Amino acid sequence: MGAASTPKPASRVVVGGARTPDHQPEFPMTDLSRRHLIAAAGGAALASAPPGAARAETGPAPIRGKDGASILGPTNPPRQAQEPFTTAPPTTDHGTMPNLKWSFSDSHMRLEEGGWARQTTIRELPVSKAMAGVNMRLKAGAVREMHWHKEAEWSYMIRGKARITAVDQDGRTFADDVSEGDLWYFPSGIPHSIQALDADGVDGCEFLLVFDDGAFSEDSTFLITDWMAHTPRDVLAKNFGLPESAFAQIPPSELYIFPGPRPGPLSADRMGGAGEIPKRFSHRMEAQEPIRTRGGSVRITDSRVFPASETIAAALVELEPGALREMHWHPNGDEWQYYLSGKGRMTVFGSESKARTFDYQAGDVGYVPFAMGHYIENTGDTPLRFLEMFRSPRYADVSLRQWMALTPHALVQAHTRIDRTLLDGLPQAKSPVVPG
Repeated sequence: MGAASTPKPASRVVVGGARTPDHQPEFPMTDLSRRHLIAAAGGAALASAPPGAARAETGPAPIRGKDGASILGPTNPPRQAQEPFTTAPPTTDHGTMPNLKWSFSDSHMRLEEGGWARQTTIRELPVSKAMAGVNMRLKAGAVREMHWHKEAEWSYMIRGKARITAVDQDGRTFADDVSEGDLWYFPSGIPHSIQALDADGVDGCEFLLVFDDGAFSEDSTFLITDWMAHTPRDVLAKNFGLPESAFAQIPPSELYIFPGPRPGPLSADRMGGAGEIPKRFSHRMEAQEPIRTRGGSVRITDSRVFPASETIAAALVELEPGALREMHWHPNGDEWQYYLSGKGRMTVFGSESKARTFDYQAGDVGYVPFAMGHYIENTGDTPLRFLEMFRSPRYADVSLRQWMALTPHALVQAHTRIDRTLLDGLPQAKSPVVPG
């Protein structure tokens, strides 16, 4: 009898092109079951292929009617199944456009005791010059250590609960507990901390961070332990009025993410100082009353409702199956997107007859350069939820339909050759989401 084989490590299950969320458990699989699931994933994705696209046994093929041909060389069927409109784009796509998509699943995962972090910056998505993002997970009690950075930090809590603290230049303080759907914002240079809490059976939290500079790096933040480790102890003693022996146990290098003591009541962590920071650094985004339409809803959060958020405006969009985030553009900056759930496609129009369609799903980042026209369509059978962020204190969009409705219709007809009676019936009010 031969030697027993070493058990293979558990694999993450991928079914139907969807990624298993990191907070869900992983299940060990045999090679046989893995092959069956991959085959099933390709078959399940056929239903989402573009109309008229050829469908190979393992997913959509780059064939549209009489155009295109099968792939003879190496293929990545699970990836093609996730990208049906990239594999067989609409006939209206044309010209050369930069890549406007990145998946956090392709980002380097920094693992630490108590959590992890991964980022999407200009290094991963070169077109993303205005903003960068970090996806971070902290187990209950774990701390993103006390730090500050040159860039302002905006955050959306994806799941779980955390305690945030900050102190400003006048010695004023802030502390709050934030839960799923809440936001926080720390201006550039303001020191702060984040600690995960236990809540509703969730072990800690996971959140999205957005920074107002695409060149941001999570590895370049100013950390309290890093600074103290690189300061002579006699200087530390003089600065704090303590004996040098008090600093004998300071960490020799940064902690970054580490297990910390579980915090007590929030009231105990409100330190007073020179008073509370006047512009609160947290906001309950999902408590806002949304703009509701027959196809979905939009919540807009900018400095008008969240005064502290002076450099980043945002919207939380939900589209029902088949619904459309209407054709529009933004006159005040680039758009950085994060997809929370569901599946969709976005076509971006870049002038000069250039347009390109991209597929998105949960965990993906989308990007729209300044003033480029675009729409987002829910191509799945469940709601599509995503965030739009802008490096601006105010949210602003221009609706193509409203522009046409409010421009003399004879002039619009001369451009579009649409029947005048149909133009006369266009609604003049903006509707950010239209039903499918």
